[in-house]
Amino acid sequence: MAKPNPRKKPACSHGLLLLSATLFVLLLIWTLSSNRFHLARFLHSYLTDPIDKTISNGVPDSPDKTFYDDPELSYSIEKPLKNWDEKRRKWLQLHPSLAAGAQDRILLVTGSQPSPCKNRIGDHLLLRAFKNKVDYCRIHGHVILYNNLYLHPKMDSYWAKIPIIRASMLAHPEVEWIWWVDADAIFTDMEFKLPIEKYRNHNMVVHGWPKMVYGDKHNKSWTGLNAGLLLLRNCQWSMDLMKEWAKMGPISAHYEKWGKILKSAFKDKPFPLPDDQSSLIYLLFTERERWEEKTYLEWEYDLEAYWVGVVEGYEEVGEEYKEMEEEEKGLRRRHSEKESAWYGRQREDYMKRKGVKKRRAFMTHFTGCQPCSGDHNPSYDGEKCWKEMERALNFGDNQVIRNYGYIHNDLHTSSVSLVPYDYPWFDLY
Repeated sequence: MAKPNPRKKPACSHGLLLLSATLFVLLLIWTLSSNRFHLARFLHSYLTDPIDKTISNGVPDSPDKTFYDDPELSYSIEKPLKNWDEKRRKWLQLHPSLAAGAQDRILLVTGSQPSPCKNRIGDHLLLRAFKNKVDYCRIHGHVILYNNLYLHPKMDSYWAKIPIIRASMLAHPEVEWIWWVDADAIFTDMEFKLPIEKYRNHNMVVHGWPKMVYGDKHNKSWTGLNAGLLLLRNCQWSMDLMKEWAKMGPISAHYEKWGKILKSAFKDKPFPLPDDQSSLIYLLFTERERWEEKTYLEWEYDLEAYWVGVVEGYEEVGEEYKEMEEEEKGLRRRHSEKESAWYGRQREDYMKRKGVKKRRAFMTHFTGCQPCSGDHNPSYDGEKCWKEMERALNFGDNQVIRNYGYIHNDLHTSSVSLVPYDYPWFDLY
């Protein structure tokens, strides 16, 4: 009698496997469909959520020569860089693991002065403001760089951003965007995600108003845009812009002359020496044909909001968001921090569906407060500046520590309370 072949399965086994798989899928769909919100979440995350784009430290370098091997390469803002697009493209080709997803990758760059703050609470405020940025970057998968050095001895204060942005482009060819954020700008909507796709045809994004930047040149304002927050694409266009921009700064032999030109162009400019902001506006409107097409002046949402008009409304807008969650149970469900961005998208959908217009400012910018030096705008009360910065930090922090089970019940204090299950349906302990 022939021995049975142990490798040969019964003919019906394939049918049983197919039946079992079908039953499993039907059971899964039935289970998920019992809750519309969670079914949508499952399908959306499975089909569309991108793979984590954070980069490991163990990426090997290519043995082929790259722009880094060029002895003439300079990181200095004073030496022009040519053919950067081609250099970067070739580098990415040699590093395919880093090239994947590069078109959406963002490096947030921020920083402060090299020396300790003169203001008694300045270092504390800067530390908390840095934590605020780290929290946002962790939630949204961005890399962050904090710089506290003047990479050029003359390029200090607000001019210090240009050398570090340029050096960051060279140090991070795997990054598409460099996002400069001033130290005194605080994220106050941790869920909001930059609409990068909106800027696909542009190389610079800055909060500003086209009429104020490109309008009547005889009646211009130096506040037509705010250069404290800007996105620059990692490309030759940006390199060229920074080269021209820096020529109006302290490294220029005509620095004082530029100050007189800018003071004449902007009647409301309060000081005679050139600053980065009025210099950028001047560059944009005097060479409009060169820079305008690739510059996006964002005014449709608060890329950064002037603090004076925002801080007093934190409690009111906070109540608006609590009301959303009281109505939509799915929005208030406890979740991991990694899922925060997904819940942010659901909130956006809810707000559009319900026509909600009052929303948290994406970022609150404490322009003129000078938390480190303490040399605030004389029209402000210094103590009010510091207290409102603390409230803004606590407002943003609430959106982070809630995922850890706590919340600041009072924005005036760093004390926290436990968050009960199904909050805000139930009151805080």
